[in-house]
Amino acid sequence: MPDAPRPPAGLPGGFSEPEPQDGGAIRRRESDPSRRDLSYPPLPEALRVGVYDNHTHLEIADGEEGLDWREQLDRASSVGIRGVVQVGTDVPTSRWSAEIAAIEPRMLAAVAVHPNETPELKARGGLDDALAVIDELAGRPRVRAVGETGLDYYRTAEDGRAAQIEAFEGHIAIAKRHGLALQIHDRDAHEDVVDTLLRVGAPERTVFHCFSGDAGLARLATSHGWYLSFAGTVTFKNAENLREALEVAPRDRILVETDAPYLAPVPVRGRPNAPYLIPHTLRAMAAVLGTDPSMLAAQIASNTEAVYGRWSDEPPLPSEPPRGADAGRFGVDA
Repeated sequence: MPDAPRPPAGLPGGFSEPEPQDGGAIRRRESDPSRRDLSYPPLPEALRVGVYDNHTHLEIADGEEGLDWREQLDRASSVGIRGVVQVGTDVPTSRWSAEIAAIEPRMLAAVAVHPNETPELKARGGLDDALAVIDELAGRPRVRAVGETGLDYYRTAEDGRAAQIEAFEGHIAIAKRHGLALQIHDRDAHEDVVDTLLRVGAPERTVFHCFSGDAGLARLATSHGWYLSFAGTVTFKNAENLREALEVAPRDRILVETDAPYLAPVPVRGRPNAPYLIPHTLRAMAAVLGTDPSMLAAQIASNTEAVYGRWSDEPPLPSEPPRGADAGRFGVDA
């Protein structure tokens, strides 16, 4: 995920209650309508074999329509997307992700504090409290991953790197303690990400979300059994390094994702992204690999279930969605 929308400080430890936005979202992507098309793209041709979106942010509203998370999932289902991993980036969005996944059969959750948030949290003494909340959320039903966590040297200055590494190590420990997968955010920090994983020991199932390395990193990561998740960036004209990485990656270590609402794939690049646009990325990946899209979809679906388990393994809670004050907080009907 690119730079996470930042919540205002408020609660102890710097945590804030999210304010519901369009469609039950609790964040909004700031966009200049004069610089990008804010309309959601039309539905692509449905996949014949379904896949999962390995990484999405349905808590972030984008575009003119501000689609509700239910509408997002309905559109995705209509084109062959079997489920999504909804990813938190701080305490409020991680809590939202866990709460919605608990009642929604098409959603699993990942919980974490984004690396770009950690230096400020550390500076005001809130990092330990935040990690304690993530640890609690990691034990909830249908939370199957810790993430997105990792290192981001693109937006964080050198004086913030120690806090990022501390938080990364803390998230790794949480994932291993709960037996969960790890979703890594790695931006301009390949060497230190790999060094940290090797030094402290990576969880059994480790995923490089929105893989941004080259063929060399792909070979190295997969030699350790780690997974590479490709987003819409693999379709971009200037992303030959990603296509080369895809070509050398073992097929049983490949996943696909949107990172929605960011990084919409060609031919709808620049517009609001959503899980229902996965078919564009999947077909582009199949073209790079010279394989049938249905065969690749079947492989990726199997890979995704190997990382997170089946979406039906832990049925959603039979209870009704939160009501009253909590309904707005979690983006469900009162």
